[in-house]
Amino acid sequence: MVRALWDSFLAGQEELVSSSYVLLEAFALVQNRLGLDAVRALQTYARPVLTIEWVTEELHEAGVALLLAADRRPLSLVDCVSFEVMRRRGIRRVFALDPHFAEQGFAVVPPAA
Repeated sequence: MVRALWDSFLAGQEELVSSSYVLLEAFALVQNRLGLDAVRALQTYARPVLTIEWVTEELHEAGVALLLAADRRPLSLVDCVSFEVMRRRGIRRVFALDPHFAEQGFAVVPPAA
C-alpha cells in the first residue's frame, strides 16, 4: 500500500517537500538497515523528485522550541521541524507513518489504521 501511494505521488503533479533533517534521518536509517547500495538508490531515485527545505538556524530553533513546549519524550526534533516547515509552507497533507502528524492536525496519507 505504501509503495503504491508513493508511486502515485511520483506520477502526480504535487510538489513533494521534505526537510534536510528528514533526508538525513532517512539516509541514516537506510544505511543502517540496508547498506550503502540502498543509500545510493535513495540518492539517485528519490532525492531528485523532492524539494528540500534546508534547515536554517532559525528553523532549527523553532523546532526545538516546539519540542520543549510539547514536553513529550516520543516526539522528535525531526518531527517538530517538519511541523514548522509544513506550517510555514501551508502544507496540510503529509505522507507519513507517524501518528504525531495527525495529532498536529495534518491530513496523513495513508490514514492510520
